[in-house]
Amino acid sequence: MAIFSKRSFLRAGIGCALGFGLVNLAHAQATSLSNTPRPVANANALSSEPVIDGDVLNDPAWQNAEPITDLIQIQPNSGLNATQRTEVFVGYTDEAIYIGVIAHDTNPELIIATDSRRDSSLTDTDAIRIMIDGLLDRQNGFVFGTNPAGVEYDGQVTREGAGQFISGGEGGFNLNWDAPWTVNSQIGDYGWSTEMRIPFSTLRYGTAEEQTWGFNVERRIRRNNEIAYWAPMSQDRDILRVSEAGSVEGIRPPKQRNLQITPYVLGRYNEGGDLTNSESDSDFGVDLKYSITPSLTLDATYNTDFAQVEVDDVQVNLDRFNLFFPEKRPFFLENAGQFTVGNPREVELFFSRRIGIASGSPVPIEGGLRLSGKVGPTTNVGLLYMGSEAVDGVISGNNYGVVRINQELKNRSSIGMLFVDRDGDGSLNGNPGEDENQTYAIDGRWGIGRNLLLQAWAAQTDTPELDGDDRAFALNGDFNNADWSASLGYTEVQENFNPEVGFLSRSSYRKWTGRILRRYRPKDFGNIFELRPHISYNGFWDFEGFQETGFLHVDNHWEFRNGMEIHTGMNFTREGVKEPFDIVDGVTVQPGTYDHSEVMLQYLGDRSAPLNFSMLAIIGGRFGGDRVRLTPTLRYRIGEKFSSELAYIYNDFDLPVENGKFTANLARLRLSYSFTPRILIQLLSQYNEQADTFSNNVRFSWLQSANAGLFIVYNEIDERGIGAPPRGREFIIKYSRIFDVFN
Repeated sequence: MAIFSKRSFLRAGIGCALGFGLVNLAHAQATSLSNTPRPVANANALSSEPVIDGDVLNDPAWQNAEPITDLIQIQPNSGLNATQRTEVFVGYTDEAIYIGVIAHDTNPELIIATDSRRDSSLTDTDAIRIMIDGLLDRQNGFVFGTNPAGVEYDGQVTREGAGQFISGGEGGFNLNWDAPWTVNSQIGDYGWSTEMRIPFSTLRYGTAEEQTWGFNVERRIRRNNEIAYWAPMSQDRDILRVSEAGSVEGIRPPKQRNLQITPYVLGRYNEGGDLTNSESDSDFGVDLKYSITPSLTLDATYNTDFAQVEVDDVQVNLDRFNLFFPEKRPFFLENAGQFTVGNPREVELFFSRRIGIASGSPVPIEGGLRLSGKVGPTTNVGLLYMGSEAVDGVISGNNYGVVRINQELKNRSSIGMLFVDRDGDGSLNGNPGEDENQTYAIDGRWGIGRNLLLQAWAAQTDTPELDGDDRAFALNGDFNNADWSASLGYTEVQENFNPEVGFLSRSSYRKWTGRILRRYRPKDFGNIFELRPHISYNGFWDFEGFQETGFLHVDNHWEFRNGMEIHTGMNFTREGVKEPFDIVDGVTVQPGTYDHSEVMLQYLGDRSAPLNFSMLAIIGGRFGGDRVRLTPTLRYRIGEKFSSELAYIYNDFDLPVENGKFTANLARLRLSYSFTPRILIQLLSQYNEQADTFSNNVRFSWLQSANAGLFIVYNEIDERGIGAPPRGREFIIKYSRIFDVFN
């Protein structure tokens, strides 16, 4: 089928016109941010390029550069100077921004480096993170980080990460954004140091000859549980708070000419499973990235493949609502925050896993285009068009179109629109005229002062066989300062609201949610660093007033000075079941209202230690009976190269129905060894007791840059039930390479 259809382009055009009309209406209200004092530094024009080996002290390129110093703690002692001196050098050449950091340490033998895998967590290691807001819009930016092992850590910040969820990230921080850049670190008797080279083509920035960029520095000293920033913030903030960053002046970037072409070749071999004979095939494809302006990027993909992506974690559904599986495919994760509208994991109006995946299995993607970035200083645009092939008896061939426009206003505020279209070829339902679906939405947020954020969205869907009752909306308010955090929200989803290229955990409901949390850091209370008592409530009702779910959570988090935490909570639950459903095969929960209470205890060990343990225990009632849920996790590492994680999810039910005493357990083992920060082998083994299946996913990667390089993948699934097919095996070799045409 054709990737582009007139009907979808017409709808997209109408969506664009409506969106730009909305933008123009709101644009008159946009004003500059308040002149809150922030630290300012100057970028250094470098006469020679630093050697990216981590040796900042002896690199002549940095000798005449003026460093950023004087970092301020937010923990453990908020407002005090950092306990160790830090020097941060910022320089540039005609091709790249360079950052050199000397993290002085009076006890270098106590420096902690826990991992060297790309994008591994920097929470439990000594680390440096740099935030760059090249457009100086005070809402969006990029984060680059590393640790003493030289890990490459990068991510994309959208709208300060507030009120969003991006699969694989932290809130609105997209950790799966991967870009070409270089970093190296080393440890010495002075502490540790690192050097970064970030090509201008990796960043987005304005058009002025001389520019000022938003900039912030975060340093973590893990043994002290210490976090410090260059631009001082209160203890509830982090580096994603782009509006409170400092500034670096005097940057003279080049007129950007960026064209990257990434071809791939792939070979695949399959045997066993449902196959009567072994099969092998080969394939090829290409991705293209072109910067139309320094702030607007066009991506194109042909014959898209994601063979190198880690398989999903196995889940078992012990309720009557839809499970959520996060997006892991790189093409869809890049700039994902720009397309995010809705309630995370509950009502997501655009959910990219609807493209190229059906019933958990891949669907061939013919190709597509994505245009994303900024038009002018404050207008964000996102256009996506993808085409996928039909799979007999599973899914029709589809063209997908998404239009997203967002106008940024002052003080973290914005207003925007979203249009999502699916245009099918009718090969599944036999009627092309009714194989379609559209979603229309508007959304906005209003920042009040530094601590209050109001957010809302409203949407309607259009599905041929559904008429009326097809709207949804949500209102949410969040307050957050150093001592208190509170939220209140209301969501309504009508019966025929049907975003087919989105995600709904359930339909036809009204929901109230509220939460209040107190942060308290006692000065002298044993080894306690912070106490966080809180209470929250989520309640779902149908449109006739019947309560389907009630969840009251009362808890206190006890955080210790070494980062260990103990959570002591109680849950008071209500489940209103209107129709019988099978919680597992052969066990049916009957209609009724079930009120229960349960103890919820959690222990989180010090993850900076080589050996650590965590456990979540939930013990109480469920559907008129008893449930015990235990999730012990054991982690062990050797230096920064080898890491392992063994997790067991134990579910024990005793329900007052036939066959009501059962278990539904999962086991998961992860092993990883990093030969270098760019050469890695990983194993993911999983066992599902209810399905009686055992699976393995082994991945070897040798990265050239970002997500390009050599990948060798082995997948195995063993279904052990009576009459199960033979063990299925898949072996894949894929090679891709980035060609930077202009650089």
